[in-house]
Amino acid sequence: MLLMNLAYFDVSTLKLNSFDFMKSPPQGAVCLYTLKNPSHPEYVFTTDAPVMCVDIHPAHPHLFVVGRWDGNVAVYNVRLHSNQPQYRSNSVRHKHESIVWQVKWGKDLPDGEINFYSIAADGFVHNWIITAKDLTKSTIIPLSLDVSPISGPDGITICVKGCGTAITFHPNEPLTFLVGTEEGYIHKCSTAYTSMYLMTYQAHHMPIHRIDYNKFNPNIFISCSADWRIKMWEDNRMIPLFVFDVGSPIGDIEWSPYSSTVFACVTNDGKVHVFDININKYKPICSQSVVSKKRNKLTRLSFNFKLPIIIVGDDRGSLITLKMSPNLRKKMKPPKKGPPIDPWVLEARKLEKLLALVREPGLQVELSVSARE
Repeated sequence: MLLMNLAYFDVSTLKLNSFDFMKSPPQGAVCLYTLKNPSHPEYVFTTDAPVMCVDIHPAHPHLFVVGRWDGNVAVYNVRLHSNQPQYRSNSVRHKHESIVWQVKWGKDLPDGEINFYSIAADGFVHNWIITAKDLTKSTIIPLSLDVSPISGPDGITICVKGCGTAITFHPNEPLTFLVGTEEGYIHKCSTAYTSMYLMTYQAHHMPIHRIDYNKFNPNIFISCSADWRIKMWEDNRMIPLFVFDVGSPIGDIEWSPYSSTVFACVTNDGKVHVFDININKYKPICSQSVVSKKRNKLTRLSFNFKLPIIIVGDDRGSLITLKMSPNLRKKMKPPKKGPPIDPWVLEARKLEKLLALVREPGLQVELSVSARE
């Protein structure tokens, strides 16, 4: 997992582990880097199990939470200068039963308690509340599948659950979140309804690796999968607005923080693809190989929210910083006449104008575009 610190633009976090689970190492690590010294981490936290995901608290940047290969979650405090987590789930029942694929900090509770969410391959989304001395776990929703229960031994029936792989929260509605599954579904859920989905998108044919909301329009989100496809969605619309095929399994995807129509992804063949659908609706405007596709697979990507750079990580623990050329970070120019318009409003209007073409009744078809050429 690769993540930029939202409070300090020159700090990034990298988790180290192996994706070869038959040879998974007994230990993992979390490294905190700065752009001033990218060759050596400022902090290194070693763990007794591989770390699969990490998230930095947006309001308390000294706190970060990790999800582990053994189903545990842990919260670290950089200020303590300790290699041990400040909070950890460590009992048999007080953890996930399988790999934790993503953790996400939630909005603070009304009484000020800090909490986070986790999603794992065991088919559960849990909420963890940090108390004075411990972590308190509660199940938000089980990821049930719409299939008949399976008959088990001694006449019992077994309900089949989906395997959770990704989670993201609505930017403006803290109770609403999306989860991606190994079966290729995207479920729209709410923390207020723990027994049912608000909506289900039959999104992909293989595991979903990431879902991300647009920074300028909270009704637009994007998903990527191992089925080689990127799909752009509008809330409450079952058909994707755009479909991009990049010719290789996609490890991560993210909307840019500076343009409403730019997003980037990384693929297993070692490439970084940058799209700007305002310039080209059919192909990426830039595709660059950054590692050898025979030896490395790119797994994670993150935009810097202030500087024109992207950081990417591969399955061997390498961290690569890429600077974006000016043609990849074009912003909307304000009109020469009339009152000044906020840049954020300009970007939102740009995306809305583009999506209006797709929403027209005669054009409500799946736009399948390829990035292989």
